Amino acid sequence: MWGVNWPMMKLSLQGMTPLYFRAITMSLGALWLFVFVALRGERMLPQGREWAAIATLGLPNVLGWHTLSIFGVQELASGRAAILGFTMPIFTVLIGALFFKERITPRVRLAVLCAGMAIGLLLWHELQRLSGRPTGVAWMLSAALCWGLGTVLFRKAHLTLSSMVVTVWMLLLGSLVLWALAVNLESPPQPAGFSLPMWISLAYGVLVNYGIAQLIWFGMARNLPPATSAMSIMAIPLVGTLSATLIVGETPHWQDWLAMLFVMAAIASVLLPSRRLKPCN
Repeated sequence: MWGVNWPMMKLSLQGMTPLYFRAITMSLGALWLFVFVALRGERMLPQGREWAAIATLGLPNVLGWHTLSIFGVQELASGRAAILGFTMPIFTVLIGALFFKERITPRVRLAVLCAGMAIGLLLWHELQRLSGRPTGVAWMLSAALCWGLGTVLFRKAHLTLSSMVVTVWMLLLGSLVLWALAVNLESPPQPAGFSLPMWISLAYGVLVNYGIAQLIWFGMARNLPPATSAMSIMAIPLVGTLSATLIVGETPHWQDWLAMLFVMAAIASVLLPSRRLKPCN
């Protein structure tokens, strides 16, 4: 879902400025998520210190990642260059180890190495462009750092609300900030000039990117170790690169196919169960 969203964003940014795009899709996505979660019978209203915890988690997880990454996508020439954002698993592992005493097992080291190799392969044809676009590189690496920090903080947080409810409120609060920034910094969009692919990409952003995929991700981030949940999403840049062939006409190279093998190795390193030897009688 998130992999396909990358080329979808490229379509959206052809007719809309980045902050308005994020504000519109995030707020509408959060509203339908609110209704969906409320109908499940969840307690929706945070109490006392829960507001501060949600705001703190929302800064890196929602506001930091989604704001910085959309500027990075706009700045960099190719959608594949946005793969820089998926250095996030490496940041997640490092932050967990340095500040939260998470243990780095041999499997996690192998996964980080494979993830780094995959990112390098996916950026093979973009190195010259990236070297001339330092601002875009900075946006995406900063976004990746925010996501990595947010993943670790979300798992460490002591919350009585469900992960789905926390996700909804993070998106709602984040969208309010984005609306304020968009109104003050950008010109409003002109929907009359939107094409059918533009409307489809916006609908995808609302219903899938800020809907179903968010619920899946934050449920995973809450219940799995940071290294496991982080490495699992390494499939996203591959799906994004391959789906861009159909959506925006980008053609995968042999490096992309080799990167797929490294990504699968990174995912397998943290997800496959360890084999335990049975004691001899």
